[in-house]
Amino acid sequence: MSIAQQQQTPQSYVAATPEPAVMRAIENLSYEWARSIDENRLEDLAGLLTEQCDYKIASRFNTDRGLPLAIVHIRSRSQMRDRITSLRLANIYESHHFRHMVSGVQVIGKTTEGWEVRANYSVIRTMEHNGAMEIFSCGQYRDEVVFEGQTPLLRRRHVLFDSRAIATLLAYPL
Repeated sequence: MSIAQQQQTPQSYVAATPEPAVMRAIENLSYEWARSIDENRLEDLAGLLTEQCDYKIASRFNTDRGLPLAIVHIRSRSQMRDRITSLRLANIYESHHFRHMVSGVQVIGKTTEGWEVRANYSVIRTMEHNGAMEIFSCGQYRDEVVFEGQTPLLRRRHVLFDSRAIATLLAYPL
């Protein structure tokens, strides 16, 4: 395993397959994240994270080279709440809507306390004023999912976008 590959997954895992109910709960967590953004329920995102979490958005280009730069890096549920509050109250941007496509949700192993998960995503942005649509972002989610009781939560969500450039409106979580 190369140094870059080691840095892509902050925690080691062993190959394991979850029970079907656990797998379904993990899949539903990924889909709920996407729906919360698509349905403009951004405040719900914090509840999908553990109290101390690691949410970041970084380019695949940098990640593949072991470069640490992230466009967004949030380390707690409270920081996500602050980001959403700022987005709602302070940011000014043209009205638009997102639609996420999440596919290939796969548990690739067991961590000490949870599950290592990968999924592909693409996000289409539709501008409200003229209805123009574009692919806003696509890439991969690299997650660690833990369970608090029966509830799956994201301890880590690393969003790796495939392009080298990002749209100027990357205020919303992906």
